[in-house]
Formats: sequence, C-alpha cells, structure tokens
Amino acid sequence: MLYISLRQYEYVCAVGRHGSLSAAAQHLNVSQPALSTALTRVEAHLGYPLFVRRRGAAMALTPQGRSFIDRAEVLLKNAARIEASDTSVPETTKLRLGCFTDLAPFLLAPALQHLRATFADINLTYVAESFEGLLNGLMEGQIDIAITYDLTMDAGFARTKLFDSRPKALMPPDHPLATTTEVTLAALESYPLILSAEGLSAQHILGLFRQNGLRPSVAHRAASLEIQRSLAAHGEGIGISYASPPSTFSYDTKRLVSVPITDRDAAESVVLARHGTGPADPVIGKAEHVLLAGLTGV
Repeated sequence: MLYISLRQYEYVCAVGRHGSLSAAAQHLNVSQPALSTALTRVEAHLGYPLFVRRRGAAMALTPQGRSFIDRAEVLLKNAARIEASDTSVPETTKLRLGCFTDLAPFLLAPALQHLRATFADINLTYVAESFEGLLNGLMEGQIDIAITYDLTMDAGFARTKLFDSRPKALMPPDHPLATTTEVTLAALESYPLILSAEGLSAQHILGLFRQNGLRPSVAHRAASLEIQRSLAAHGEGIGISYASPPSTFSYDTKRLVSVPITDRDAAESVVLARHGTGPADPVIGKAEHVLLAGLTGV
C-alpha cells in the first residue's frame, strides 16, 4: 500500500525547490495551510524531518530530506512518462468523487450515472462525507472532485456553482406555523430547533440567526436527516434543513410539513469543488462539465 501520494511527493519537492511554503504554494496554486499539512503528514509517516525550519529564514533540507527529494524527483519523472506514453491499450480512467452526506441521497446516484455514461472505461469510486472529511480528502488527494455546499472553503479551492438551495422548516401539521406558505428566521426564533449533529452545518444555521440579531434555542442535534424529520414530526421542535425529501411523512409514518425559509441571506450554493485553483486535470475538468450539465437545477 502506498502511504504517500504522488501529490504529496510533488508538494515536498516544490518546497525543496523554492525554499519556502509560500513560494511553493504559489507555484502549485494551492493554499499554504494545505501544503504545510501535507508536509507535516509526510514527515510524520517517515518518522524524520525533511526540512529545518528557522524563523525568518528559508527552509533548509536535512540530509534525509535531500535524499528523499532526489528519489521523489525520479519517481515523479517516471510517473509523468507513464502518463505521456502512447499505448494502443486503452487505460482505465480513475476518478474519486466525494459528496456531502445530506446531499448524497439526492445527488450521488445521478452523478455516478452521468459520469459512467460519459466515460466509457472508468474506475469510479466515491465517498459520502462530512464537510471536514471532504476538505481533508480534497487536500490530501484522496478525492478529486466533491459535491458540497459552498461553506468553509478558502481561496485554495476552485468552486463551480450547481444551484442555490434554500432551507426549510420542518414541523408537524398541528404546529402554529404549519399553515403558512413561507416563514422567516425571526418567526422561528421563539421555537426550539432541531439541527444537524454535523458541527459546521449547525454553526451555519445558528450563524444565520445571529446575523439577524436572533438568539434561538436548540432542543436536539440529530445524527441524520431522517432522525431530524422524525423528531420534528413528533413535535420535538422545528427542524431546519437544506436537504428536504418531497415526502410528507417521516420514516415512522408521521405527517410532516415543510415550509420554505425566505430570508435572502439564507440561500446557500451547492457547488462542485476541487483543490487547487489552476487548470483542472483533463479528466477532472471533463467530469466537472458533465456534472454541471447533469446536476444543475436538480
């Protein structure tokens, strides 16, 4: 098993050539924190430092670091030759797709079908992950492209918007707000909320309330969308979710009403994200176009 990816080898070699994280990050079109994280993990796996870090001075290679980079450069050159070689045998295209867990029930299967219909011979793998899992996977090269909300990503990520999503308030039919066609965050403030247990998702929802000077209370943090819907259907509070199945029943067959939240700043974009802001790898670039055409407005 390979514990160090080619991308990580490339990162280490770039730092060795340029003498600093900032210069290497600029050359590679990646964020400096991502580069620093990759370098730290490579050194942790090897069990020895590759660079001597001194405040205000260029990063100097250790003897082990110099030897490592010499061998890594050879490895990268050989990998480039393999990619550039002409062959009459068609090579299997590899693509690693990530999808945010709450979006996966709606978008993952269509995405896989669109990709397989376009790429005749593809080794397609996927993961459904949290925000943090997707970001780490993208930065470490374990995920090539991800379907997620446009949250928590810095300038080191390229994003292409698929569509805008609005949150919905989930409640039982006998709730005082259930007969309304739309609702605002201010109208929800006095009711206990049921939010996702996914930390960044809950922080985002609470941040919307705070931006509007509102201080709601949270009754439950649900581990899944269907647990949230069940709690809301039983009157345990108002669930707030961007992902909302069209069904008017929870898993346990309780009636459920879904009311759109209309605050202008509550809309959030669903995007295709990849790490790095330079030109995309040809396969990833083609996959972006396929998913943009197939998933926009889903």
